[in-house]
Amino acid sequence: MFAVIKTGGKQYSVAANDELEVELLEGAPGDMITFGEILLVGGEAGITIGAPFVEGATVAAEIIDQMRTRKILVFKKRRRQNSKRSRGHRQHLTIVRITEILTNGAQASGKKATKAKVAKAAAPATDAAPAALVSGGLDSSNLSLISGIGPTIEKKLRAAGVTSWEQIAAWTDADIAKYDEELTLRGRVGREEWVQQASELLAGKPPRAKIDQAELKSGEDR
Repeated sequence: MFAVIKTGGKQYSVAANDELEVELLEGAPGDMITFGEILLVGGEAGITIGAPFVEGATVAAEIIDQMRTRKILVFKKRRRQNSKRSRGHRQHLTIVRITEILTNGAQASGKKATKAKVAKAAAPATDAAPAALVSGGLDSSNLSLISGIGPTIEKKLRAAGVTSWEQIAAWTDADIAKYDEELTLRGRVGREEWVQQASELLAGKPPRAKIDQAELKSGEDR
């Protein structure tokens, strides 16, 4: 069963045990919450579309974490006015895990995802490469060593089940298109050559991310 919910002015397609980042919600990690604005519910019995919301349908979820995105800088300059202004902003987000999709006025049970399901959602790639070390003693699960993958994108990738260089290096064009759409990567995979970078790291080449940082500090091209 799946549903389309509305929260924070955005719509999300969800199923049980999905983890997603939504606009800030009140609550602490571990708290149970309910989404009441359900636009669509689908399952074996068919699809029910709301007008605007599906009557008697709710989606229960557990708050996993409260976080903020990486800081963005907004710089404004007025020509010939000797006016410059720089402001920073970090968006507040809430990470939730969907526990139940309820219909016909059913009440949430309050049950949280089992430990097995939580472990699977948090680190599903343990079968593929459990803390594998490649040439140079680098951990192939350290996605941040791929230039262009910061903390926020790394969280999205891990929530989607991508936790190692081996997985990224094996991506096909279809995989790239899928993750680009699902995680709103806006073409970064191809533009920043994540697949090539992952292959280089597995071959023992130094991380581009570290080279980029060294160039930025020195001001020299290497």
